[in-house]
Amino acid sequence: MRIELDTHTHTLASGHAYSTISEMIDAAAQKGLKLLGITEHAPAMPGSCKEFYFHNLKILPRFQKGVELMFGVELNIMDYRGRVDLNERSMEYTDLRIASLHPPCIKPGTMEENTAAIMGVIHNPLVDILGHPDDGRYPLDYERVIEEAKKYGKIVELNNNSLNPLNPRANARENDLIILDLCKKYEVPVVMNTDAHVSFMVGDLGDAMELVEEAGFPEELILNDSAEKFKHFLNEGRKCRKD
Repeated sequence: MRIELDTHTHTLASGHAYSTISEMIDAAAQKGLKLLGITEHAPAMPGSCKEFYFHNLKILPRFQKGVELMFGVELNIMDYRGRVDLNERSMEYTDLRIASLHPPCIKPGTMEENTAAIMGVIHNPLVDILGHPDDGRYPLDYERVIEEAKKYGKIVELNNNSLNPLNPRANARENDLIILDLCKKYEVPVVMNTDAHVSFMVGDLGDAMELVEEAGFPEELILNDSAEKFKHFLNEGRKCRKD
């Protein structure tokens, strides 16, 4: 499969990443990507940028070196109601919104509590992508989550970084196979992302690609082979949430 996009990456602005915007763009251009999403952590993540950072994204060009750019945010889910750490006005300055569970921002709860947190962001019309839902530290009722994601036009992320043995997310591979099976059942689109925190990781989706092949996941539901296909699903999901 040809890979045209990587829509979850971080720069120095996130506080625990190591490359600049320019270095990330250079890496995307060298890999032949057509679309790069730079999605800094929202303010509750220790060391990340403040709210005004997202207000000023308008100054950044959306095309550089043959790569289309989307400047967005990885929102931190803050409680079991699914509230996030950026207000609606600030989110509207961004091109792309991912929402994820992170231990610095919310303690793992029961399956019921964690699922309620994810349901809250699924029902948030400004959230586009469910970030790394494979983290076994946060047990989820995956059937409920994926069925609701279908209803509300969300994209589900298959996070390549979760599959790295150095990553502390628990049982990611096993959980990803469950998620992929349910996404196939409910016809929910999946985007493979690197979650790159340094430029040389951009576009490196080898582990995720092996997993979708192992799962027999249908290519028509994988959004990485076409920037236009990704933007179509993104816009259709947003229309669905407005209706």
